[in-house]
Amino acid sequence: MSEPAASTPPGNGNGNGSGSEPGSGSAAEARRRPGRRPGSADTRGQILAAARETFAEKGFDKATIRGIARQAGVDPALVHHYFSGKEGMFVEAMDLPITPDVVLSAVMAGPREQAGERLVRLILTIIADAGARQPVLALVRTAMTNEQMVVTIREFLGQALLGRVGEALGVPPIRMEAAFAQMFGVVLVRYVLKLEPLASVDIEDLVKLLTPTIQGYLGPPE
Repeated sequence: MSEPAASTPPGNGNGNGSGSEPGSGSAAEARRRPGRRPGSADTRGQILAAARETFAEKGFDKATIRGIARQAGVDPALVHHYFSGKEGMFVEAMDLPITPDVVLSAVMAGPREQAGERLVRLILTIIADAGARQPVLALVRTAMTNEQMVVTIREFLGQALLGRVGEALGVPPIRMEAAFAQMFGVVLVRYVLKLEPLASVDIEDLVKLLTPTIQGYLGPPE
């Protein structure tokens, strides 16, 4: 059911002229309370649209939950209702296939000396799915012609992804960035340039090939 317009007089909220139902309360009051909008089917979509616009204009660093909520015309509490913070909202707004929390959980789920293998397998497995891969490649193509998008991606990677994983592992930023660059290059050669035999080699073979290099970047904690 669509949400009644704020200007609709009480007792005429459904547009048929009938009085309000006993005990139903005020729709205006309900809209003022934080949380899910009553009857609003596209509130989440409105927030995502506002997030895309805000991230595009301000980048990841300067975008705020409050600012996105204001752009969407909703209470900030409603943003938190739908999304797990700014990072989660960015991932969904950009249609990325994985969240920083999932990456961090996977990398840390085992012995420290096997973190490189877990990271390589996670990335290669996720990006092997065409549906997950296309939004990432589309974002890369956009960044190649849009300087603001470059800034936005750089801020997100530096803070929300590489920064968090590096901090958890005790790895300095330069090593995390080098590991990321290695994996990013492999993804581009495998799926964009489609250079053989890299383009068609089995994922597990790639995991065995790349793990020593990535684990070398991660190294022991400092």
